Amino acid sequence: MAGRVPLDRRGSGRRGDGRLSLVPEQLNRERVKEDGDVPLLQSGMHLISSLCLIGTIAVCGTAASLAKEQPSDIPAWLRSHVGEGGGQIAPVVLQRARALYLKKVAAGVVKNPCYFAMDATRPHGGGSGKRFYTICEADRTFRAAATGHGSGRNVKGANFGNGKECVKNFGNAQDSYLTTGGAYVTAETRTLFKGYYRNSAKQEAALVRSFVQFDGEGETANARERDIGGHAAVLLRQIRFRYMPRSPYANENGCVPVGNLEDYASGRSNGCTSWSWSNAEQIVPLMKDPTTLYIYPESRDIKAVAQAVSARQPHLSNSPYWNAVCLKQIGAPKFWSRESLEPILARYHRDPEPAPSRAPTCKP
Repeated sequence: MAGRVPLDRRGSGRRGDGRLSLVPEQLNRERVKEDGDVPLLQSGMHLISSLCLIGTIAVCGTAASLAKEQPSDIPAWLRSHVGEGGGQIAPVVLQRARALYLKKVAAGVVKNPCYFAMDATRPHGGGSGKRFYTICEADRTFRAAATGHGSGRNVKGANFGNGKECVKNFGNAQDSYLTTGGAYVTAETRTLFKGYYRNSAKQEAALVRSFVQFDGEGETANARERDIGGHAAVLLRQIRFRYMPRSPYANENGCVPVGNLEDYASGRSNGCTSWSWSNAEQIVPLMKDPTTLYIYPESRDIKAVAQAVSARQPHLSNSPYWNAVCLKQIGAPKFWSRESLEPILARYHRDPEPAPSRAPTCKP
């Protein structure tokens, strides 16, 4: 139906369906466009407007000139942000993120003037917890923000769960809820209505969130299959259904989901990159056009660090980079390949999936 944002029928679990717009019902109804999209928040619109002012020719020209550079030719202004301190990006993370971006620009896949990186070896929170990086070389901007990581799971036969602060377990298995390092390209953004909740003013407000789909390659190639992407770390808990036939989100029975708002920006995700509400407002608009995201570490880095720890030589100069705080906390990292983990998860999920249920009903 025109004027509606799709209802997320997968429930309120922390899957890849992210950024939010929280507004009272009446205001939200007025702001929903006829084509089903929800307008970006004002700050996001300013960001997009600024990019548009650059001009298509200028943006493409800048991207093309960058593509001719060698990945090691990091500009002086950007080198000032390189390091292992708070708000900085480790050299290997920047080098790989920039090389991926230049490669995709040269191939004509990406024309976006910005690219992204994540260092999943850093802790989530604290002084060095800003580990998601936005880099726009055209206007010389660099920004570091906090982001969540995959929670992993503890199932019979395998414990690959992660704490809130540091990531020990990585992997690319379906339903593993693990972060996978490597190369990604941002794809479409899907805006979904999650339900209503009561805000601080005791008014009914709609939770509308946008999920930026990531497409991967190599070990990240199943990102779309796994619903891996970027989103704000907000969801609804304790969902029930209320009769609101005039709502633009009501189902054929006049019912809408209603729940309690939960912000888990300081927690974990199901494998996606999850940002705080305010950070998502700034990051999601910049991903409107396809661009690259590089997440460190890859499986080769994880295995090399694990071997160095086993040999009691984790701090040698030729050892792969790993944040010291987290390495001390986790002991040694581990990569769980889909070939080794999916058979275990298949036994765990051997019961058939329940048949799709009918649209929920509620009392008038």
